[in-house]
Amino acid sequence: MKELSKGYSQEAIFENDNPANVQYLFSKSKISIFNIPVIWFAIFAAVTLTSMYTGNLPGGMIGSLLVMVVLGELFGWLGDRLPIVKTYLGGGAILAIFGSAYMVYSGLLPETITTSITDFMKTGGFLNFYIAALITGSILGMNSKILVKVGLRYFLPIGGAVLGAIALTGIIGSIVGFTLQEAVLVIAMPIMGGGMGAGAVPMSQVYSELLGNDPSYYISMLVPALALGNVFAIVLASLLDKIGKVYPSLTGNGQLVKGFTYEKPELKYDIQKMGAGLLAALTFFAVGTLLGAVIPLHPYAIMIILVAITKIANIIPTQVVDGASQWYQFVAKNWTLALLFGIGVAYTDLGTVLEALTLQYALIVFGVVLGAIMGAALLGKLVGFYPIEAAITAGLCMANMGGTGDVAVLSAAKRMELMPFAQISSRLGGALILLIAGLLIPLFV
Repeated sequence: MKELSKGYSQEAIFENDNPANVQYLFSKSKISIFNIPVIWFAIFAAVTLTSMYTGNLPGGMIGSLLVMVVLGELFGWLGDRLPIVKTYLGGGAILAIFGSAYMVYSGLLPETITTSITDFMKTGGFLNFYIAALITGSILGMNSKILVKVGLRYFLPIGGAVLGAIALTGIIGSIVGFTLQEAVLVIAMPIMGGGMGAGAVPMSQVYSELLGNDPSYYISMLVPALALGNVFAIVLASLLDKIGKVYPSLTGNGQLVKGFTYEKPELKYDIQKMGAGLLAALTFFAVGTLLGAVIPLHPYAIMIILVAITKIANIIPTQVVDGASQWYQFVAKNWTLALLFGIGVAYTDLGTVLEALTLQYALIVFGVVLGAIMGAALLGKLVGFYPIEAAITAGLCMANMGGTGDVAVLSAAKRMELMPFAQISSRLGGALILLIAGLLIPLFV
């Protein structure tokens, strides 16, 4: 009789048809995905894929979230174990994004599923739902004294990122044969502009008004820069995390300044408190949207300001603060890879990225992102920030694709607690870029 591990025989496992004994075979695997034994995860994945490819996947949120969780976690698990991807390319975060983007590009993901996930991410509001939880929970979990201390100083590394990006772009552009206008206006500005909705689309309107041509003409030029810049931002975020491990004096490991910490609640998780935290996140987002209708700021930016004010004023009940912190941790832990898979499906055009992959173009885009890192790190250090955290938030989160890019960059850098500062860079920094673009364009005409 062949003995199983730990001395269990086949008869012992299956005697009396005891379900608890049968379960042993399915629960003792040392390999787990999504904190589930790999055998059980494979069963869930088989059900999901069978439903997908037979056209029987439930519609709406259930089917979309099922595919996003299962395939997102699978890509994330693989990416964190593939040697080159794990070490140099962002690991599971980048594989979840570009694995799903490739499935769309190659037709491996059925068109109905692509449409369903895209609707769930955009019109269904899953991205907003996720970011609302992160902003509310992470700000309410901050030390209020340090929140005040960071204050307006954060805009200095943002300015450093912009100056560094423009300077290095101009230098590299002149070397590879691009004019200053092409390098700065067509490549650097859209990359630093806060994504498609907040950056490239309004920027195309500004270009159209000042330079002529239809906005769609400029969109077609801006999108490749934006997409490729987002790729470099994710990859370099992972690299900065590795640099921080080699040179620990450069990083606060998620702290922006010394003494700045995310205060994880010491109590055990309380489901009722988490419900209160969910309600707080939804309410703050609703208020941000409401005020955004009359205030010329993005709802995310308004939301950040409101949550910060309530934290500093200490007017939110302790149980709501704890609940928001716990809800944030639940969302970040369980839905990040699912969201990244959705970002790859709904927001990442792999064909556009591939079209932009000429050596000269790629070098200039790399120069934009590298310049943003250098400028943010330098000015960040001058005002007391850790260089790596300043480079990630004020630099890379200016150079990515807005909210979706913030999630991908912070996930690759393993610093999701910095989401509020990432959103300041994407939203308020993006508005700053639109202003700068409007001032620079007449100089090039």
